[in-house]
Amino acid sequence: MAAKKMNAFYAQSGGVTAVINASACGVIETARKHKDKIGKVYAGRNGIIGALTEDLIDTSKESAAAIAALRYTPSGAFGSCRYKLKSLEANQREYERLIEVFKAHNIGYFFYNGGGDSADTCYKVSQLSEKMGYPVQAIHVPKTVDNDLPITDNCPGFGSVAKYIAVSTLEATYDVRSMCATSTKVFVLEVMGRHAGWIAAAGAMASSKDQELPIVVLFPEVLFDQKKFLAKVDSLVKKFGYCTVVVSEGCHWPDGKFLAEQGTRDAFGHAQLGGAAPVVANMIKENLGYKFHWGVADYLQRAARHIASKADVDQAYAMGKAAVEFALKGHNSVMPTVERVSSKPYRWKVGMAPLSKVANVEKMMPKNFITSDGFGITDKCREYLAPLMKGEDYPPYGPDGLPKYVTLKNVAVAKKLPEFKL
Repeated sequence: MAAKKMNAFYAQSGGVTAVINASACGVIETARKHKDKIGKVYAGRNGIIGALTEDLIDTSKESAAAIAALRYTPSGAFGSCRYKLKSLEANQREYERLIEVFKAHNIGYFFYNGGGDSADTCYKVSQLSEKMGYPVQAIHVPKTVDNDLPITDNCPGFGSVAKYIAVSTLEATYDVRSMCATSTKVFVLEVMGRHAGWIAAAGAMASSKDQELPIVVLFPEVLFDQKKFLAKVDSLVKKFGYCTVVVSEGCHWPDGKFLAEQGTRDAFGHAQLGGAAPVVANMIKENLGYKFHWGVADYLQRAARHIASKADVDQAYAMGKAAVEFALKGHNSVMPTVERVSSKPYRWKVGMAPLSKVANVEKMMPKNFITSDGFGITDKCREYLAPLMKGEDYPPYGPDGLPKYVTLKNVAVAKKLPEFKL
């Protein structure tokens, strides 16, 4: 007797990226190639919230061309969320609701596309079949610009942010170089990265052996030393006439307090950050007297599909495709990974990691990736970063000079259950 054909549920979680939709494309296109085993792919509107509220999107209503266009469209096509499920013991009500929705819509596959917190959610959902008697294969699809998931060599979303920050740092440094004789001498760029300095490290890639540029990087992994930092900036301005500072939002004082801490918290309970750049810039002005400009990359860095890394796009799609293939092979509670085979030439393959070893584990930058003075990156770090930023994968452009991104119809699935309050 043939196994019953089940539908799949896909959702996006956390901060979106330039390539998360490429993973969605990989999931949906691969599922469509296996219609004998997977029925429809339902997407959750606004992540896991869509599952809890039975707000499902029928992706079968989208044309093949529209789904293909997701590969080059930034942000989350179905809406994302910051909503972390508590433990089964702490909030059984939500898990029972998930089972109700999955049962009502014949869902047997759960693909959750996100970072560390969504890996945790996916791991909890994977335990449903054992604890609550309903078979659900839960596969986590990796995504995070922070590049802090363990086991995988890198995370889809990071390579494109790294490319954007490296290019922006290079261009801004050229700008301040041209103005420093009579005006601005220091430019400060704030980038994302709460606990891991991978994105900030990419800024240092703007300087090379072929062209040395005065760039200072402030990492979350290095305790902020104001006296040492100011001395470094001062020495570079005196040598070059100007300097660029790339500061991670997670840069913090020795007592653990973030330079950018606002005293508020996000939906996951993390400290709400934003404002490291003006703090650092004003510190330079007050102590050294140098005129400055500062900027915050913010959403620009993670939405910049126009300059995405080809390696990143390819890997994002491959992770979505592998997630479906893993599920069809009977795997559960796992995450596809990027395994680096070699750096020169760059080669990689798809691997697999158990979610029990991924959930709630953050991967920081290794000490041997940061220079001894704490303000730059080593050759080993450059060798790691360079391949992730390589290659262009431009979206198609319209006659107005703007990229032609897709907006899906996102047709809702008819509800079958009573309303559920979060």
